[in-house]
Order: sequence, then C-alpha cells, then structure tokens
Amino acid sequence: MPLGNLTSQFFANIYLNELDRFVKHELRAKYYIRYVDDFVILHENKNKLNFYKNQIKEFLKNNLKIELHKDKSKIFFIRKGITFLGFRHFYFYTILKKNKRKHVNNKIKDIIKEYKEMEDYKKLMQRFESILSHLEIGNTYYLRNNFIVKLNNNINMLNIKQ
Repeated sequence: MPLGNLTSQFFANIYLNELDRFVKHELRAKYYIRYVDDFVILHENKNKLNFYKNQIKEFLKNNLKIELHKDKSKIFFIRKGITFLGFRHFYFYTILKKNKRKHVNNKIKDIIKEYKEMEDYKKLMQRFESILSHLEIGNTYYLRNNFIVKLNNNINMLNIKQ
C-alpha cells in the first residue's frame, strides 16, 4: 500500500503502537517522537542511544517482523540538526527544508490555478490555511508572510469574491 495513502498511515499507527509502548514503558525513553513510520529519540548519552537502537532493532525484528532502515537509522549530535517531517530541527529553532519550500511554493501556485475559474474564496482559504498551519511548526514567519502577500496579490488579480 502506498505510504501516502491515509489507510496505510492509519494501519502504520496501529501496527507501531507496540513499538511506542516498548520504547516508552520498557526502555523508558523520555524524549521519543513518532509520526507514522518515522521516529526520533533524543538523549545526551551516545551509549544510551546505541543501547536504545539495538533494543529497538531486536524488538522490531522479533515482535513486528520489520527492520530499521540501515541508511536512515543514525546517531548524531543535535547541534547538526535533525531532519524530521520536512523540517530541519536544531536545539533552539526549526527551519523548513529548501526542497520543501519549493514544494510549498508550487502547491500554492497550484491552489491558485485550481480556484482561478471556480472563484471559491472559502475553499481557497481552507487549503491555504492548512499549508500555513503546517509551516507554523518551524521558524517560518517571513516565509508565511511572503506566501500571504503572494496569495493576496493573486486574489486581487483574479477578483475572487471574498
């Protein structure tokens, strides 16, 4: 099933619930974050992280019959940043990855084109606001403002009724 499919996301959350319970209750990892099949564990001790990684690898193999991706399962210092869910997370701030900025920009252009003929302001704003709320995860104030200005310019040009 394609990963983008909502049912596959739903089933991944059900299936990996056992992993969540294991990491939180057995390993007692304090800083564990999972979204669908991506997860991050933060800890100041590299040896502890290696221990977690080995325990998780065994748990997944024995209990869920799946494996960690060998190229994506890494341990590194947070000062280098963590790429997670389209953002680059650092200790004190979070930025949108460059390729995601282009993706969002293209998506906004597509939304404007899609509603060009329909002139449905309410639907246009619902889609646009969902993009903006996702961007709020990071330090994207200026980026969001640029998108708002771009949208307003296009709305005025298209004479979309508000």
